[in-house]
Amino acid sequence: MKIGLKRSLALILILALSLGFGLAYESIYRHVELYLHPKPVTIADTVERYSLLYGVPQNIVYAVIKCESDFVTEAQSHKNARGLMQMTPDTFEWLQTRTGEEYAVEALYDAEISIKYGTLYLSLLKEEFPVWETVYAAYNAGPNRVREWLKNETIGHGGILYNIPYKETRNYVKKVVKTAELYTKLYDEENAA
Repeated sequence: MKIGLKRSLALILILALSLGFGLAYESIYRHVELYLHPKPVTIADTVERYSLLYGVPQNIVYAVIKCESDFVTEAQSHKNARGLMQMTPDTFEWLQTRTGEEYAVEALYDAEISIKYGTLYLSLLKEEFPVWETVYAAYNAGPNRVREWLKNETIGHGGILYNIPYKETRNYVKKVVKTAELYTKLYDEENAA
């Protein structure tokens, strides 16, 4: 066999193996991301129902749950936020004046209640703020604080924040944006496959 032919065959073999390893890596990466970013069957119907009812995309609801509690229904923060979507008792009580329902604060540990009220809250924030990034900031720092920030043109204008003053909120917004995009990518690909 001539040297040129041997090199060509070796190159083809190397490319084939690389492609195979590349495909295997992509498959493993995808499975790891699906594992780390689940859509648990225990809450899937609830997320779908309230997502449709309140007009909040499912990928956003899942992203907020992932970033807030990592799907731990009993989660409680140092700021006393509770449940899957980490709502404070004050916000929960205020939202109940909108629904006409009366639940004890402990109801936030119930997945359905947490998802219902968290998704309602996201929808109300979206009615006020024009972009999801500002909604996420308001979900994290509170809408009153975001309204104040928007009065300062070095921070934001027209409902869009350009320079979030709080590092925690700035990082939170980035995290939810990235997670929502990942949910869209992972599950749109899954549905297309």
